[in-house]
Parts: sequence; structure tokens; C-alpha cells
Amino acid sequence: MPANLTQQYLKAEAEYRRASTPEEELECLQVMLRELPKHKGTDKLNAELKHKISKIKKELQQPQPKGKRGGQRILRQGAGRAVIIGGPNAGKSQLLRSLTRATPEVAPYPFTTTEATPGMMPWEDVMVQLIDTPPITADYFDPVTQGLIRGADLVLLMVDVGMDDGIDALQAVLDHLASTKTRLASQSSLDENDIGVSYTQTLLVPNKIDLPESNELLDWMHECCPLDLPEYPISAAHGMGLETLRNAIYEPLDVVRVYTKLPSVKEPDYDRPFTIQRGGTLSEIAELIHKDFAENLKFARVWGSAVHDGTQVKGDYVLHDKDVVELHVA
Repeated sequence: MPANLTQQYLKAEAEYRRASTPEEELECLQVMLRELPKHKGTDKLNAELKHKISKIKKELQQPQPKGKRGGQRILRQGAGRAVIIGGPNAGKSQLLRSLTRATPEVAPYPFTTTEATPGMMPWEDVMVQLIDTPPITADYFDPVTQGLIRGADLVLLMVDVGMDDGIDALQAVLDHLASTKTRLASQSSLDENDIGVSYTQTLLVPNKIDLPESNELLDWMHECCPLDLPEYPISAAHGMGLETLRNAIYEPLDVVRVYTKLPSVKEPDYDRPFTIQRGGTLSEIAELIHKDFAENLKFARVWGSAVHDGTQVKGDYVLHDKDVVELHVA
């Protein structure tokens, strides 16, 4: 039976997937429970939500050292989050090193990465968060990794086409994910006919295309493990295909950059743009700057592609990429 989830529920669920603290998770779960349609098809989800709420409330009541509550948590930063997954020795850590300034250990033996490791990837004047994760095998799937996949804007699924068992390792990743409610797809979505199943937008990233036989290896991978995913072959160690992949990581985030300026100065701050989802409004930018700005916003002047320079707008104005805004508060 379809769940017929409301837009308010879907929005809260998306925010829950992106929450970085137990307090944020609890707030989102409470909204989800309130907005969940009540019928037989949602009984199981209703129980799951109540269980999660109870668990987080107990967690929040327990005095724990800072940073230890709820296991490993990585604060969301930048314009979006892409999580790198794959089997052992797929090249995940090398890719993180090549695209960011992070320095994870890179070694030719499995399970070099034992916990999630973040880094920041530059794209023009913004940064995107990349997270390296422990390998997924037929027998092992770190629950932290599963949570990161569900909450990611994008997943990079890596496979070492030059490794003898690279394709088998890829299939093991897919099989293990298929046994959970966390799946990979060409677009992020929720499955209303199978409550709790979440699909995260994914790029397939075959590694080691610097090998002379790489074309034959890619053909063999396509034959053995056909996937309906956008594909970006690379050599993480030698830099081949990395700039194309960098652009492919940023584009699906579908964000716009907004620059701010003070009424008392002529030029905006072009060094640190704010980013919001395409379709976001002036009020959302005000909230990102400070909650007092959002509460006391009178109007703003905007310079951008969709308006005349200095046009006065209200909080519901939809922002465009590279807009400059000058906020005026009461």
C-alpha cells in the first residue's frame, strides 16, 4: 500500500538524513511522526519512528564526553556532501587525497581505512565535502557508512578495474546494500511502496584507467556488472579524469552561490559565498547568516542576472547563482 507521504514529511526526512547532531535528528523525527499519514500501510514506519525518537531521547539524557555521543559524527560543511564507497583497495583514500587536502593513509592492503575520513574539495569559489569510508564487503558494512550514504547528496561508487577480484568486490558492495534499506540509484528518492527504503544519487567511478588494457577491463565490467549509473572513469593515482569527475560531483548538488555585502561598503565579500539549494529564497540566506537576521528582515537589495542592480526584494525572493544581496533588518 502506498504511503502517500506529504511534502512536509519528505522535507523533514531529507533534513533528518542531513542532520549532524542528535538534537537535529530528534526534531526532524518528531516532525516526520506528526506528518506521517495514519493507515495500515504506515504502521511499521510509525513504530520505527517512535523507536528512533525513544532511542535518541535516552541518548540525550546520558552524560557523555563531547564528541562521543552516538558514535562517529562528521559535521556537514561546504556546498554539499559526497561519500566515497567501494570494496577493499578500490582507491577511495587515494581519490580523497587527490581531490582534497586530506591525508588519509594509502596502502596496498585491505582495510587501511578503518573509520570515515572527511576532506574538502575546491570547486571554483566553493568547497564540497568528500568522505572516505571503510570498505564494504560481503561480510562487513560499517553502520556509520550506511548512515553517511543515506544522508549524502551524492555517492561515489569506486571499483578497481585492474584488480583481479575488483568486479567481484563491486558486486559484493551492491549485494550487501541490496540487503538493507539503503540503496544506490541515478537519482535520490524514497520508495513509497517499500517504507524506509532510501535511494541516494550515485556516480560509478572505475579506477585504474591508466592501465594499457583499461578499455578491455571496462568492457568486461559492463558485461559482468551492468549498472544504470553515470560513469566517470579515472586514475586516482595519476590524475586522469579527475577534473571531469570534480565537475560531475558539483553539478548534482544543484546549489546556487550567494554573495553578501553590507550597506556601508561598496563591494561584496566574493571570497566566501553562501550556498543554498536551487529555488531557495532570501529568507533562507538570512537564516544561514544569523537567526536574528531572518526574524528581523525588512528587505534586501539584490544585484544579479534576474533583476536590475539594487532591486529591492522581500524574503520570498528566489535567489539565482552569483546573486549579491544586501540585507536590511529592523
